[in-house]
Amino acid sequence: MIGKQIRMERIMDRNTGKSVIIPMDHGMTLGQIDGLLRMSDTIAAVSEGGANAIILHKGLVKAGHRRQGRDIGLIIHLSTGTSMNPDPNDKVLTCTVEEAISLGADAVSIHINLGAQQESKMIEDAGMVVRDCNRWGVPLLAMVYPRGNGINPTDPRHVGHAVRVAEELGADMVKTNYTGDIESFKKIVAASSIPVFIAGGEKAGDLETLKTIRDATHIANCAGVCMGRNAFQREDTAIFVRKVCKVVQDNARPEDI
Repeated sequence: MIGKQIRMERIMDRNTGKSVIIPMDHGMTLGQIDGLLRMSDTIAAVSEGGANAIILHKGLVKAGHRRQGRDIGLIIHLSTGTSMNPDPNDKVLTCTVEEAISLGADAVSIHINLGAQQESKMIEDAGMVVRDCNRWGVPLLAMVYPRGNGINPTDPRHVGHAVRVAEELGADMVKTNYTGDIESFKKIVAASSIPVFIAGGEKAGDLETLKTIRDATHIANCAGVCMGRNAFQREDTAIFVRKVCKVVQDNARPEDI
């Protein structure tokens, strides 16, 4: 698994074991949204801010290739769906691990919605992706969320279950919802054998968001944050990402930066 170890260091800080990852796969789901209209500009801003990695669908890798400035890790998202689908929680595979490698990926990611009508198909697809990741030595970030009718997406029981599903499948990292409670999330992180990342959640003020990130990363001890719109739709993306990195990597107090 030396290939996975080498590639993991391209998307996580080797000294802190933590990472700031900025997903930019929202265009497939939501269309031409603010923050993702000029991909090269946004990726440059995220890179300038010090993020460890970005997440893109395969078709926009060319738009994100770093021809200048600071380099950044590349995670290619393999599964997708659109908001126009009668079941927007349904995700299907649109890229393979081998194809992602050919595009220069340092890692790949998949999306699973627990409780959705197509949950079993998403889990089945994830099993095949894990097999290919192990074959090629590519790290897998599993985005696993509790998202079904009547399911509380931040209930610690459901969030813990989401993390366990990623582990049981053989993922190398998992992204899921923050429970909103330090103690319950700390218990979930402690029980996981793989790094746990929190999603960005609803957009809030800078200070409130940074405090939540610090609680999750340095009190609950998760591996970092994987945040999209909460980062790239800020007035100054580079400045905000830089603050996030200081909190995650340096344990800076939000009120001091």
